Amino acid sequence: LVKTHNLLTTRNYIFGYHPHGIMGLGAFCNFSTEATGVDQKFPGIRPYLATLAGNFRMPILRDYLMAGGICPVNRDSIDYILSKNGSGNAVIIVVGGAAESLNCTPGKNSVTLKNRKGFVKLALRHGADLVPVYSFGENEVYQQVIFEEGSWGRWVQKKFQKHIGFAPCIFHGRGLFSSNTWGLLPYSKPITTVVGEPITIPKIENPSQKEVDFYHSMYVDSLIKLFDKYKSRFGLPENEVLEVN
Repeated sequence: LVKTHNLLTTRNYIFGYHPHGIMGLGAFCNFSTEATGVDQKFPGIRPYLATLAGNFRMPILRDYLMAGGICPVNRDSIDYILSKNGSGNAVIIVVGGAAESLNCTPGKNSVTLKNRKGFVKLALRHGADLVPVYSFGENEVYQQVIFEEGSWGRWVQKKFQKHIGFAPCIFHGRGLFSSNTWGLLPYSKPITTVVGEPITIPKIENPSQKEVDFYHSMYVDSLIKLFDKYKSRFGLPENEVLEVN
């Protein structure tokens, strides 16, 4: 977990996490556990990782998620955290979601963001600062079968995504005893999560589409600058470009 700027405890934040990867392992390890010392790096900030509301309908899993400070990624939960829970709260939203997971593959740096503006509107309604977050290596820890647009496989995935909320991915990692066998363990690749500079957001109860578009554009530019600044430090070539879909 790499900290680039201090966060004020007198403000609330929405972290936009990119990319989703297969499981969002960087988001979970960094913001729902103390594995990388999030409390020491951002003292006074309470992180809440947001995930699909459907995960909270399963006994045991629900309690495990809640123990890690994870909340449903729905308006009621986020509204409560950002308006009735004091200040110093940070909601982490994996913006690309299921759609982004369908395209993640080793060696590819792309995010699904152009038409994802709901998190910006939430930030404006609550005056919560936006923070771009990029995880280098998130797409490297699993191999996935990518179905082309128009194929039957992609059709099935999109149907699941539309009606259930997640997209079934065909993927594999390494085996339990050997990296030369297939299994569900992630490959031994580093994931480095860089937390960027917060974008100050005004509180606008009913933001117009023009205002949402303006701050969304500012956020996209900030994310690209963050990627370009740190890409060579974490193993990517200087000519690598972040693809924004």
